[in-house]
Amino acid sequence: MFLARVVGEVVATVKHPHLAAQKLLLVQAEPTPGKAQSAPVIAVDAVDAGIGDRVLVADEGNSAAQVLRKARGPVRTVIVGVVDEADPGPA
Repeated sequence: MFLARVVGEVVATVKHPHLAAQKLLLVQAEPTPGKAQSAPVIAVDAVDAGIGDRVLVADEGNSAAQVLRKARGPVRTVIVGVVDEADPGPA
């Protein structure tokens, strides 16, 4: 899992049947000190997130299948929570 920011919406007129009626969002992982910024990825929205929201993203097929309550399919990345606050703890 990782923290990310929703940076856009994805519109697809033709989708795999597993993605029917699913909202797709573009998420950008929060930067990790000392590492290069990763490219944004497409995630299925399971929590009604919106552009600008800070979100928790699961990036593993079995987790996605459990959250979406579907058999394993073409989904790997799913937004599982909207983050109100995160405490990094002591440095």
